[in-house]
Amino acid sequence: MSITEYFQLVVSDYTLRTITLGTAVLGAICGMLGSFAVLRKQSLLGDAISHAALPGIALAFLITGAKDTNVLLLGALVSGLIGTFWIRGMITKTHLKTDTALGLILSLFFGFGMLLLTFIQKQPNANQAGLDKYLFGQAATLVEKDVWLMTTVTGICLVVLLLFWKEFKIMLFDADFTKTLGFNIRFIDILITFFIVLAIVLGLQTVGVVLMSAMLLAPAAAARQWTNRLSIMIFLAALFGAFSGVFGTAISASQNNLSTGPVIVLVAAVFVIVSFIFSPGRGILFRQLRFRKNRRDLKLQKTLQFMHSIAVNHENIKHPHAIKILNNFQGFTRKTLQKMEEKDWITITGQQWALTSKGFHKAENLYNQQLADDRTAD
Repeated sequence: MSITEYFQLVVSDYTLRTITLGTAVLGAICGMLGSFAVLRKQSLLGDAISHAALPGIALAFLITGAKDTNVLLLGALVSGLIGTFWIRGMITKTHLKTDTALGLILSLFFGFGMLLLTFIQKQPNANQAGLDKYLFGQAATLVEKDVWLMTTVTGICLVVLLLFWKEFKIMLFDADFTKTLGFNIRFIDILITFFIVLAIVLGLQTVGVVLMSAMLLAPAAAARQWTNRLSIMIFLAALFGAFSGVFGTAISASQNNLSTGPVIVLVAAVFVIVSFIFSPGRGILFRQLRFRKNRRDLKLQKTLQFMHSIAVNHENIKHPHAIKILNNFQGFTRKTLQKMEEKDWITITGQQWALTSKGFHKAENLYNQQLADDRTAD
């Protein structure tokens, strides 16, 4: 099945429609909430929480003996929240840095979860088959009620964002100032963290424990390259996440033996790479172009100032001078002269150049600006 055929079948086929909607909604909510994790410099938090959720899934199965998705995800939510508050406690009550606390919780909880999964797999009960899907995800198991759950959580998240928009925005960029305004920083922080944990838990069934952090961070990292405004960043991150889910699902369904979760993450990675290269403000390509333009403009200005220092020694600033005078000047090239002639700063006649009135005034302005900068620096 080709990708075109896939999109034609999405409308009519229940399974494809459910999976596509589920991955799109998951990508959107992960993009929105991932923006807060990226801006708060807590990128590893998603990885730690997703790994911390694994023992909750195993314990929920051991307690209930059933593979009910809602029960397993509830166990993952409880385990993820416990891991999150342990991280917060280790940071505030000890001298450990954030990255150390995140690494400890990630490894300890994931190791405990793998131990429990191994124990479950060795039980003489066939009911435990399929629990390992939460490691790498299995989008094909999504049903309509899962999509409705994701949609409901996304709607609640949007309402909370609108209600506490000002508080969230101020706390992201200046937590101390937020505290002086009388806002409850602890409550706002817990609220953001809770929704991040909730989004991660919802994505475990689709993307899995191992790759969930990429789903949370990649759309936000891509969106950050395109804007400095929080609202636009959240919108773009949600859009990138949704498109990653849709196109990742389409590519996975159109090819044999391709897992949906890893393909979604790879599509999200493409958005990141494209954003890092082609975004106008921060992209590598445009930054390199700006660097070359600035260097070229600086070379032109230095050459013009040197010509000005020669021209002021004559009563007539338009007096012609031999081009060979410039040979020992470091910034001089034939291409530089052509550019300066195009800007009407100089005129070239044969092997001689002459400064124009426009070029003279430009050089005077550069000289005055340099003097003002030197005074400011002193």
